[in-house]
Amino acid sequence: MTRPILIRSLTLLVAVTLSAAGGYLFLRFTGEGGLTTLDIVRAILVTFTSFWLVWGAAAAVLGVFAPARKPDFDPREKPEGLTAILVPIYNEDPVATFSRIAAMNRSLVALDIADRFHIAVLSDTTVLETAAQEIVWFEHLLREPMSAGRIFYRRREKNTGRKAGNIEDFIARSGGAYDYALILDADSLMEGATIGEMARRMDRDDNLGLLQTVPQVINAATVFGRSMQFSACYMSPSFARGAALMQGSEGPYWGHNAIVRVSAFAASCGLPVLSGKPPYGGHILSHDYVEAALLSRAGWTVKVDPELGGSFEEGPENLIEYAKRDRRWCQGNLQHRRLIGAPGLKFWSRFTFIQGIMAYMASPLWLTLLFTSVLAALFPDQRSAFSGFGVEHPVPIWAVGVAVAVVLVVPKLMILVRGAIDGRNRHFGGTHVVLLSIVTEVAFSTVLAPVMLMLQSRAVMQVLLGLDGGWPPTRRGQNWISINDAFQASWWIVLTGVLALGSTAIFAPSVALWLAPAALPAIFAPLLISMSSHPSHAKRPLYFRTDSEIAPTPVMAEHQAIMASWTIQGNPSDVAVARSAEHVAA
Repeated sequence: MTRPILIRSLTLLVAVTLSAAGGYLFLRFTGEGGLTTLDIVRAILVTFTSFWLVWGAAAAVLGVFAPARKPDFDPREKPEGLTAILVPIYNEDPVATFSRIAAMNRSLVALDIADRFHIAVLSDTTVLETAAQEIVWFEHLLREPMSAGRIFYRRREKNTGRKAGNIEDFIARSGGAYDYALILDADSLMEGATIGEMARRMDRDDNLGLLQTVPQVINAATVFGRSMQFSACYMSPSFARGAALMQGSEGPYWGHNAIVRVSAFAASCGLPVLSGKPPYGGHILSHDYVEAALLSRAGWTVKVDPELGGSFEEGPENLIEYAKRDRRWCQGNLQHRRLIGAPGLKFWSRFTFIQGIMAYMASPLWLTLLFTSVLAALFPDQRSAFSGFGVEHPVPIWAVGVAVAVVLVVPKLMILVRGAIDGRNRHFGGTHVVLLSIVTEVAFSTVLAPVMLMLQSRAVMQVLLGLDGGWPPTRRGQNWISINDAFQASWWIVLTGVLALGSTAIFAPSVALWLAPAALPAIFAPLLISMSSHPSHAKRPLYFRTDSEIAPTPVMAEHQAIMASWTIQGNPSDVAVARSAEHVAA
């Protein structure tokens, strides 16, 4: 048995044992003198949902005890293979996107390895004015050092297959000229040293089909964004390190900030168009998981390296934008139910599909558990045939919440302790600052949890009802939300919270007391959404501080300098944009 399989098996055993024990204890300590049918249903729900919580927490615990390896390489060593850096864009801000490309290009030039990397901007933009601005700013980008013959731009008139189709189009038309392709998103930013090392690793391992980095979220300004940024920068490496131990050579692909071997990708990753109409049919939305599975099926190694560093992205700055993106991911992950039984896939790939599905199905299951618990409290005298199994003083449903909190919080505290021991906390402002950030993040995520639960449950129900969410363009930047806009987006959550808390307060006041922690955040959802979408009043708040924020990396500083320079120069002239618009229209 290989090491990853052994670790998977042991982790699976632990997760099954703990979740089964939790379900048994819930069953054992529920009901006065007997059990209702609702008690049995709730015990099943507790067992099933807690398994995935324990499984995720186990990855973090594994990561805490796994040794951290600091990459050691010569950043000026030239890779042998030729790499295409692919930047798919879709109605993005051209200034922000092209300035990131300029920063990465300068980083490569400074290391004297730029000649081994070409950059291709692959536009799927549908807004003509934005497309016209792209052409103007691309011409601006061509003034960058060593840009001639290395930086290219093309725009598709029809964005068939969306991002996956965009990449496939490039691979089919131009992939033969390159050994590797570094796939980015419009908000991706990477150090030239990291890019060079990824290509060299492909050179050294002929069986390596894909190498995935763990991107850090940067440039967040709002409370919501900074919370995600801290979690991604401080927590994610430990989770990813533990997951990597289980994944072995069958690792993940997250669709960006990863390098692929072009020949392997071209031969293995042709995506089918699923029969039927969306949301279950049509083009595969969560294509990255599928492409990783197809590479593994073909015998290629797929790895993630949490220690590589120098890989960045930006995240949503408010809950509404997050929910829009999450709706697409939900639809894409639920599509995978049709691919679980695909021939030739490895066990871990199939399990990864199930994990992705349960990442969203868990929300309506937790909501069902909450609903059935309310019913059980309202109708306590309907005993089942299992009379006498329960105890005289049942454990209330809030005890389940406490157990869930322990599973979620303990790994974070373990990461804190490890950071204090190995000195990592110093890069985040010190252990006392990290502790404050963790406490604030736990409190913030706990308050938002009922709102997130409702949003994800709605997304799942929409997919199950056959409603297609499409692929809305991402609005990057702060996008502060007013109370009115927040209410329009969450009025149904408010109504649900009011009805749930109001009805229990009338018919079962004791139930309303433990329901309040879930119902009150739902009732105040517009206020939470709006307040968390605004930046902190402090210029540099003490909590949620990250290492890249305290000490920006060279490519981050270069990007900020380029953005400032380009902003001073101003937007393209109306004449230039008009001429470009005429060209686009033609």
